[in-house]
Amino acid sequence: MILDGKTVVVTGVGAGLGSECARSALAQGANVVVAARSADRLAAEAQALDASGERVLAVRTDITDAASCEELVQRATDRFGRIDGLVQVAAYENVWGGLHHTNLDDWRAAFDTNVLGALTVLRPVTKVMTAAGGGSIVLIGSQSMFKPSLPQAGYAASKHALLTAMYYLVDELGPDNIRLNMVVPSWMWGPPVEGFVKMTAERKGISEDAALQGITRKFPLRRMAEDGEVADVVAFFLSDLAKAVTGQHLLVNAGELSR
Repeated sequence: MILDGKTVVVTGVGAGLGSECARSALAQGANVVVAARSADRLAAEAQALDASGERVLAVRTDITDAASCEELVQRATDRFGRIDGLVQVAAYENVWGGLHHTNLDDWRAAFDTNVLGALTVLRPVTKVMTAAGGGSIVLIGSQSMFKPSLPQAGYAASKHALLTAMYYLVDELGPDNIRLNMVVPSWMWGPPVEGFVKMTAERKGISEDAALQGITRKFPLRRMAEDGEVADVVAFFLSDLAKAVTGQHLLVNAGELSR
């Protein structure tokens, strides 16, 4: 188990990638602190991950609030003694429309959460990591940074801004043995995309399989990466197998885009 004995914090734990990142880290031997804004959903996810509660701690957290992030780190260290890894999944995605139809307040919300929120949670986490001799931070990007797909320019721009910030953070935090990398998914087979495929099939009057093939038919692997497969790549970056890797982004996309 590549994360045996480590403690990993995962933000944005809910249906989809956040839960899969927590599940993968747990399977690889880590203690896991799960964080999200919805207390009810968070409690359900924590129960599903580890009914005993021995290796999972749930902390309601708003990454845009500095006090909330400080509390997350304090409770994590009180419970498990240290933080070895952070997976920053929490994001604001609801930014739709082109130049003349996008609500610019949605752009602001995307940058507030996806960039400034990430920095807000990194501040207390990196202090603890520095004191412990290092750690690994995995950010979640989006292939939309590089390839326009759905009309979500505001979301894509915020994720690319986070990637640029990462390059500077790598230089700043590297001397403290803190690594930062970004996992960049595209379409991921999991609850959100399953719902999208079902909606598309109903709208077009076709089967769900046909709707799915309409997305994946040109992918080299002829399928989507699954949420859990993306999470396994996150676990690799968290682990000592990647101890010489920092400042990188890795597409996990069934070959849809090579870069």
